[in-house]
Amino acid sequence: MTAPPLDVSVIAAFVEDATAAPSQHNAQPWKFRFLGDSGILQLYADPERALPKTDPDSRGMHLGCGTALFNLRVAAVAAGREPDTRLLPDSSVPELLAEVDLTRDARPDDDLALLHPAIRRRHTSRNPFREDDIPDALKDGLCAAARLEGARLVFPDAWHARSVLDLVRDAEGREARNSGVRGETAHWVRTEPADGTSASDGIPAEALGPRQWGTDSPVRDFAVGSEVPGRGWAPFEKRPQIALLGTAQDRPLDWLRAGQALERVWLQATLDGLVASLTSQPLEWPALRWVVRDPTTAMGHVQMVIRLGYGPEGAPTPRRPVADVLDVV
Repeated sequence: MTAPPLDVSVIAAFVEDATAAPSQHNAQPWKFRFLGDSGILQLYADPERALPKTDPDSRGMHLGCGTALFNLRVAAVAAGREPDTRLLPDSSVPELLAEVDLTRDARPDDDLALLHPAIRRRHTSRNPFREDDIPDALKDGLCAAARLEGARLVFPDAWHARSVLDLVRDAEGREARNSGVRGETAHWVRTEPADGTSASDGIPAEALGPRQWGTDSPVRDFAVGSEVPGRGWAPFEKRPQIALLGTAQDRPLDWLRAGQALERVWLQATLDGLVASLTSQPLEWPALRWVVRDPTTAMGHVQMVIRLGYGPEGAPTPRRPVADVLDVV
C-alpha cells in the first residue's frame, strides 16, 4: 500500500539514524539525496572522504556506506515504511550506491524495527573485555543475522583465531613502516579531549581506549606514537573472541551487502548485551587478506574481523550535521 508523502523532517531523521553507522576511521564517506517527487532517497559515496592509502580499492568505503544503508532501512521500518532498496542502480554513476523507495507502508511483522533502539547505543569499544564466553545461542543468532543480509559470520576455532591475531600483528608492522598509511590514519585521529570546537568526524581521544599491556587483543591503536593526555595502559582479555564476516565473492555489490550484514550483526549484538570493535588491518594488505580466510568454509572473502565480548561500552564518536550530508531536490 502506498503511504502518505514524507515530510523533509522525517527524511532528515532517517538520515540522522543512517549516519550513526560505523565507518573506517569514522570518515563518514556518504552523501544522501532525497527526490521528493518520487519518494526515493539515494545514497552516494563521497570521494572526498576516501582513504586512498588505506583503502585503495574503496572496499572499506562501500562497507561503511553499507552500514549506513542498513541503519536507514531500520529507521524507515520503525517509522512505518517499507524500504524497497536497489543496490548500484546505475552503472554509469558509480558513486550512486543505492536507491531506497520509501513510498510504501511497512509490513507489521518486519523485525528490522526491533533493532532501532540499538542504533544510538552501538559504539566501538576499544576497552578491555571480560573473559566470559559468549553463549552459543547468541553466536547462532549473530550468524543468522549475517545470513539475512547475504553474508556469512564464522567464529573461528582456537588455532585459526590465533593465526588471525598473528596476521593483525603482521599488519601493524607493515603499517608502522609505511609513512603514507601512517599519515592518513593520523589525519583522522584527534589526540586532544573534545570541546565545543571539536571536529565532526574522525576518532576522538575519548574513543581510543587504553593502550594494551601484556596482551595482544586485536584492538587497533590509532594513536600509536602520539601523546594523548590522560590515556593510560590496561591488560586486555587473554582470549579475544573474534568473528569473521565475509562473502562468497568480492565485488562492490558484495561489499555493500557485507556492510549491511556487519551493521545487522552489530545492532543485534548490542541488543544481546555485547560490545564490539572492528579489526580491518590484515584486510588492508592484499598479501595478508587472503590468509585470513578459513579455506574449509564457504566464505571466499573476509570483509571484516569483529572482536566481541562483554565489557564497558565505547565512547560516542562525532557525526557530521545532517545538513552537510543531505540534499533535498
